[in-house]
Amino acid sequence: MSDLYIAAGGGGDPVGTLIAARALAAHRPGDPASAPLIATYAWERPEVDPTARPLGTRHFDGLVHERGGFAAFTPATRARPPAGSTMPGLAGDLPARLLLLDPSGGLPSLARQIASMAEAAEAGRIRIVDIGGDVLTHGDEPGLCSPFGDALTLAACHLTGRATTVHVAGPGLDGEIGEHVLLERLAGSLPLVPDRDAVAAAARALAWHPSEASALWAAAVHGARGTVRTVNSVITLTAASPRLYPLPLQEAIGHNPVARALLAERPAGLEAAAEVSHRLTGISGLESERARTPPRPRPVPLDRDENMKALREAADGADHMTFRHAARVLGLTWRDIPALRSTLGTNAPLLHLASRSDRAVSFGGGSWLPKG
Repeated sequence: MSDLYIAAGGGGDPVGTLIAARALAAHRPGDPASAPLIATYAWERPEVDPTARPLGTRHFDGLVHERGGFAAFTPATRARPPAGSTMPGLAGDLPARLLLLDPSGGLPSLARQIASMAEAAEAGRIRIVDIGGDVLTHGDEPGLCSPFGDALTLAACHLTGRATTVHVAGPGLDGEIGEHVLLERLAGSLPLVPDRDAVAAAARALAWHPSEASALWAAAVHGARGTVRTVNSVITLTAASPRLYPLPLQEAIGHNPVARALLAERPAGLEAAAEVSHRLTGISGLESERARTPPRPRPVPLDRDENMKALREAADGADHMTFRHAARVLGLTWRDIPALRSTLGTNAPLLHLASRSDRAVSFGGGSWLPKG
């Protein structure tokens, strides 16, 4: 019997969810989670998917339709233009079975999908994994920007009636709720810290995926500390950043007013459910991060020192930078991240900006610092 993992927010959360699954399996002898089942929304940032909406089965070609009526991604799956998705790439590079959560039918439909997935897998428990912790929102935090997907996941899992645990990885790393606030809400929870083997399982995906929160968590597990310049803010990696905190589903719902309202009102359809979130938080449930003017594609500059100089200037003194932000600074797209890594000579989850004389931390057999 295995568990069904749910990447609460879609986007890059399957990467962090795999790390969490490996960490939890390491603490449960005999757990067969080397290739866990991970259910996820295909809901990504506008730079990946210009529709900036949660994609459903009708938006993909090449899904594998399972007995229970749900669908799985393969490396051959493709999003139908104009939609875009990193899920097929993750299906190829994560040692996991990646299942699609299609929220287009609203809360009851989503609950049925999750129940079918858990039944088909003979899952002993559902484990929701949220990287950063906005799943515990009270709806009024000043940095909050995407509360709806997480709340919908909580409510749907409650409706399945199955035993469910919520896991918060790297409190505050998504930049939406401060670490100190989340640690107060997680008081009494006994966290664990993944080992480097858990992160290594996600290394192929981390090498190209633009996820920031999962990359921050992976870096923290490897010992990175200090400030990190991301696309929208500066985040500080602390001793709490590598931790994975468990809490009961009902406790998480107790924190989340949107999840409670969804369960009380049972809105029909996705738009109506999103309106509940908008009414309570003032944030549109179906509007992703506001799209910016995309960078003009250009070749990755070959001069490493020139690139590092530009990136250090843009970092405003931060110790590290996400590769998603580094690509933007240099006028590149997220698809250029592998070439940028090669130019800078690093395979670390984050770009380390301190001087080359600083101590390097290994990651996947390489160095955290640029070579040379």
